[in-house]
Amino acid sequence: MKKLLCMIMIMAMTFTMAACGSGSGGDAEGSGDVPVIGINQYGEHSSLDNCREGFIQGLKDAGLVEGTDFAIEYQNAGFDDNISAQISQNFSANNVAIMCGIATPSAMACFTAAEDKDIPVIFTAITDPKAAGLTEGNVTGTSDKLPIEAQLELIRKIQPDAKTIGIVYTTSEPNSVSAIAEYQEKAGDYGFTIEAAGVTAQAEVTQAVDTLIKKGVDCFSNLTDNNVVGVLPSVLEKTDAAGIPVYGSEIEQVVKGCVASAGIDYIELGKKTGAMAAKILKGEAKASEMEYETITDYSIYINSKALAALSMEIPQDVKDGAVETSEE
Repeated sequence: MKKLLCMIMIMAMTFTMAACGSGSGGDAEGSGDVPVIGINQYGEHSSLDNCREGFIQGLKDAGLVEGTDFAIEYQNAGFDDNISAQISQNFSANNVAIMCGIATPSAMACFTAAEDKDIPVIFTAITDPKAAGLTEGNVTGTSDKLPIEAQLELIRKIQPDAKTIGIVYTTSEPNSVSAIAEYQEKAGDYGFTIEAAGVTAQAEVTQAVDTLIKKGVDCFSNLTDNNVVGVLPSVLEKTDAAGIPVYGSEIEQVVKGCVASAGIDYIELGKKTGAMAAKILKGEAKASEMEYETITDYSIYINSKALAALSMEIPQDVKDGAVETSEE
């Protein structure tokens, strides 16, 4: 039913976007109409929603007015690669001024659909743009590369006796594959081994969690993997029942019940992306002229209620510098 609704939305978009679209050939100034920014969001979860919210705010912070200087055409792919590709192709057919891909699969779909017309593409919430093939051409954006060493250090401080970290990841997501490789490379420096379980679809995530629980992992560490984050409540239901803590990759995952995280602020990530898009709309720069930016600032987030439910204590030095999320 969800996929059917998405398909109906896509078909409707073909007719409605023509009435509000911009000029042809990826010209950000359009043909006198309000330039349309087509946002292709891979799926709905709080991290990606925050990116979109921040992106629109970044455009406004740059002095642009929605409805006058730009219009937003937002489409959600429902974590379906085929629908994401169709959304991007319709954006291209309707000559949007800019395509914005939120998350790696959507960004890759936008880039493929925009290439023939040289429509600017801007991405956000991508861990490894190079691995995704998004570093050359009329494309730029922001990377949410995980502070993996900070995460490993945090886990070691909270669980000094832990040995094995379980991670579920999507094998087709370049950002997840890249993050797993870095985790495996650096885990030994902190006395950990990584037990990774790859999945190909969201429906496989909870089964992979069960497998890792049976293998006796001491904790889980989440990536910004869309299939995993999309079913986080179900993951936490299983891990809480098993008494195993889950560490998130950003604040929203901790708000939902992960015990802690060393992560970035996705609204701020979106704002930076919006500022880059504003330069394109204003004619100040082309996407091809701007290198993608990586957000390096991170914070420590904790959920005291989740920690208490697992009878876990947090070192005072961690607590003193952390942001409490259980009050959110």
